[in-house]
Amino acid sequence: MEPRRNQDPARVRRKRIEAGLSQIALAAMAELSPAHMSSIERRGRSGRGASPKVLARLADALGCEISELMPPEPTTVSASTA
Repeated sequence: MEPRRNQDPARVRRKRIEAGLSQIALAAMAELSPAHMSSIERRGRSGRGASPKVLARLADALGCEISELMPPEPTTVSASTA
């Protein structure tokens, strides 16, 4: 199984909205450009996610854990041994 590498744009956006912040306000708090913040929420045309350093700054600004900005862990279905 491949490790989770990129943020979940929907989770980043939801956390920002729950915090009552605009993209511009969160960008300023996390020391990012507004364009970079927008790209993170869209995951950008390049398909690249935010770096671990940027995710840490976003999590700090949002008062959450980095894991809350990541996609959920995939669940594995085990075969029934009946």
